Amino acid sequence: MDFSVKKLASDAGVFFSRAVQFTQENLGQAEKTELDAHFENLLTRADNTKNWTEKILHQTEVLLQPSPSARVEEFLYEKLDRKAPSRVTTAELLGQYMTEAANDFGPSTPYGQTLIKVGETQKHLGAAERDFIHSSSINFLTPLRNFLEGDWKTIAKERRILQNRRLDLDACKARLKKSKAAEAKAAALPDFQETRPRNYILSASASALWSDEVDKAEHELRVAQTEFDRQAEVTRLLLEGISSTHVNHLRCLHEFAEAQATYFAQSYQYMLDLQKQLGRFPVGNTDPASQPLSSSPPPATLPVLQVASSNPGEVPLNPVEVTPPVSGTRKARVLYDYEAADITELALFADELITVYSLPGMDPDWLVGERGNKKGKVPVTYLELLS
Repeated sequence: MDFSVKKLASDAGVFFSRAVQFTQENLGQAEKTELDAHFENLLTRADNTKNWTEKILHQTEVLLQPSPSARVEEFLYEKLDRKAPSRVTTAELLGQYMTEAANDFGPSTPYGQTLIKVGETQKHLGAAERDFIHSSSINFLTPLRNFLEGDWKTIAKERRILQNRRLDLDACKARLKKSKAAEAKAAALPDFQETRPRNYILSASASALWSDEVDKAEHELRVAQTEFDRQAEVTRLLLEGISSTHVNHLRCLHEFAEAQATYFAQSYQYMLDLQKQLGRFPVGNTDPASQPLSSSPPPATLPVLQVASSNPGEVPLNPVEVTPPVSGTRKARVLYDYEAADITELALFADELITVYSLPGMDPDWLVGERGNKKGKVPVTYLELLS
């Protein structure tokens, strides 16, 4: 019990001494031991690494999971050391809705068939997104979290210890300085004009006491200096380890970029396949009496490479060799701008009138269009056929 009380009193004294030293330093009333420039640079780099790692980690989490409530839920499950429930991606959910809508409208109808095709692609996109999120979480987010929750906490702890060791060192320096000043003052007394022997005795006793105090302060200073140097070396080694952290994060960054590139490449391929599939389905009503209900281009014209023919057995069209039939030509108004994919197609401009006709063996989704002396294939879905 006595030992505990003494230790408590000692700790309280040390804490008070550090508080006084810290306050006096901030007020400019006490000297402060400065670290060398290299050590200060290591501290600055460590702080920057910690701050930027936190920002990159947070923004990556936002990229992978835009929903704040979902991120909070995942954080709570992680802290409780429980597995988070499986959550479908937005693309997968959209694909599920499209499939259900197709079954309701009729999977054999053109609209139902298109819904099924687009829905399947959305599910593939969702699965690719899920793989990307999983890979990024393991190979990128986890190392960043491990640094912040492991290495950085160790560095911060050792830095706090170093700060306390420095305050102890500076407090010992201040005590030694005061003790030497008091010893010098005691040695200068008494005044030799003093006639009472009692003052000589008291002065000699005070001088001896202050001499002992100086010896004690010098011993405490040596101990404090040793502890400070040892802690500074430990902290320096940890700070220099930030270079290894950067190398590790660099490797993780490469893996994150690779996973993202794979995800976008898969998504692009899925959309290319979808475009080719949509080219085989009539997107609009080709009945001359019908009017289009949408003012936007049909989804078969995604801004990617357009196939010259959707029918594998069709002979490529040579505009120079095409001869219009004697009968069967008609006028058509262009609904949307269309950029020709190759020389066999005719570029279209919205609201212009062109002459169109069909040739034997042509894909029913395409017609031959003529504008002046130019001719080429044009998609039916971009036209309003006139009587």
